[in-house]
Amino acid sequence: MKLAQTPVDEILFGEHSVFVKRDDLLHPEFSGNKARKFGYFLDNEFTGINTLIGYGSAQANSLYSMSALAKIKGWRFRFYVDHIASYLVENPIGNYRAALENGAEIIDLSLCEDRNNRDSLTYLQQCVLAGDSDQLFIPEGGRCLYAEHGVRQLADEIIMWKQQQGLSVLSVFLPSGTGTTALFLQKSFVELDPSISVYTCAVVGGDEYLRKQFFELAPNIAYHPAILPSRKRYHFGKLYSEFFQMWLQLKETGIEFELLYDPLGWLVLQDYLKANSGEKILYIHQGGLLGNQSMLPRYKRKFREMPLG
Repeated sequence: MKLAQTPVDEILFGEHSVFVKRDDLLHPEFSGNKARKFGYFLDNEFTGINTLIGYGSAQANSLYSMSALAKIKGWRFRFYVDHIASYLVENPIGNYRAALENGAEIIDLSLCEDRNNRDSLTYLQQCVLAGDSDQLFIPEGGRCLYAEHGVRQLADEIIMWKQQQGLSVLSVFLPSGTGTTALFLQKSFVELDPSISVYTCAVVGGDEYLRKQFFELAPNIAYHPAILPSRKRYHFGKLYSEFFQMWLQLKETGIEFELLYDPLGWLVLQDYLKANSGEKILYIHQGGLLGNQSMLPRYKRKFREMPLG
């Protein structure tokens, strides 16, 4: 099971050369940043634990990776979602289907009579996790201090690659949801190699939301990556023609990217490179390609006139 030491490819992005750290080539069950975030849980034993608990979207990459983690450890896995679309229940696909095949129990909170308008996390804290010592809880998207263990290994790989390339400085870029990977990368570089800087952009909830996530994990602002602005506000999960066009453009490089985070990431990077064309950029490919099974049909239905490449 390959969970580290991924190669770096160089691609031509418009008129710019960009390096790509191919974490999408990690083992499919822990592709990309989930292999890094969940590295601690894979590497350590948890005496007395028999159930893994998580929550998030019914098509989250973390859902599939957590189901694989539970399968390896021999744990029961229960994953709570705010709502599951009836179409997905009737036609399982992508991360949802793969998690079910791994034995995941996916609970639709909208069907729980005792929910009482509580948000997912509050419900779990009050009704699921209270008083149970045999359960291991991983926050949404793997956003926790334990994620630093695996992300530090990613940082070590990047530092070694930079030295092999003879680079004096390097800029690392990756789009962020909770910002966990970007934060712990920046923290690692501050401590191990300050000549490397981390840049990111907010995909899920805007720049202020992302800053809040950074502060909750690390109050020291020196550990916070630089947040690059996007040209306009995009709503997470909504389909945009410029996202699909960017995805098709990237596909011509010979590397497939995912359709939820990467298109905005590359749009932001494209704008950044216009003013910083000589900068050496390493883009972190964070995997998540299984999600394209559900995203591509959505794009095809909405933008029928656009070729699928």
